[in-house]
Amino acid sequence: MARKIIIDTDPGQDDAVAILLALASPELRVLGITAVAGNVPLALTQLNARKIVELAGRTDVPVFAGCDSPLARGLVTAEHVHGKTGLDGIDLPDPTLALQARHGVDFIIDTLRGEPAGTVTLVPIGPLTNIASAFRRAPDIVGRVERIVLMGGAYFEVGNITPAAEFNIHVDPEAAKIVFAAGVPLVVLPLDATHKALTSRGWVETMRALPGRCGQAVAGWTDSFERFDKDKYGNQGAPLHDPCTIAWLLRPALFVGREINVEIETRGEFTTGMTVADWWRVSGRPANALFINDLGRDGLFDLLSERIARLP
Repeated sequence: MARKIIIDTDPGQDDAVAILLALASPELRVLGITAVAGNVPLALTQLNARKIVELAGRTDVPVFAGCDSPLARGLVTAEHVHGKTGLDGIDLPDPTLALQARHGVDFIIDTLRGEPAGTVTLVPIGPLTNIASAFRRAPDIVGRVERIVLMGGAYFEVGNITPAAEFNIHVDPEAAKIVFAAGVPLVVLPLDATHKALTSRGWVETMRALPGRCGQAVAGWTDSFERFDKDKYGNQGAPLHDPCTIAWLLRPALFVGREINVEIETRGEFTTGMTVADWWRVSGRPANALFINDLGRDGLFDLLSERIARLP
């Protein structure tokens, strides 16, 4: 039976690849996609999510707009990475798929209450505002979540938006603090792992050569954000952060990590948004997350290639 998931996202080119990977995988049943403000404002993230679903030919998957700002601070966006649309790199037509009228947080709450307990996995690949809002508004749903598999944080790789913080956690650290303290089983795909998920020129051209429109889109998106990451990190390719969450659900043996305690810094002068990951288990605090620090890059990209090739 396919695993039921909700993808919470702020697309974002790498978010888009993650969504395509999920929609191409029969092992997963995407119950819905909830958009959140992050890489770009909510008006664009919900629009982008609908474009991606339509690109994949999966208009059976509903898209909901969630929170348009963090819980307790102003929104920080990343147009400098993802472009003014969030999906720079290829022009996609306006979607015919309508945005659902229900708020994304309400959809999360209603779905977790309506499905059997322990059967829905949440996959947040943007700031954690929607998930934290749902937990605050409806504490009864927390124990109904099978697990949360999220992209966010860093330990060895420190920060990518500040010297200490990864972007998704930095945008809404108060929300992240709620989620990490909730007691739901957590799998964390931080920069320590995702920075090893580097594209190659050969892989991008393989995507471009696929006969379907989705391969062309993946190549165009990668071309766009790859320029920024190459300049920033000096690598030959760019990291595909968010698809690592979906790949973990499909092929957990590709990933290596350990169960540790992770706390979220919300008040540091220079460290707000830092994931304080007790990798060496020196704090005595109980483990609350499986924190991934390595992955099999070739296996990951083989999986991406095989699944994207299935799409129109």
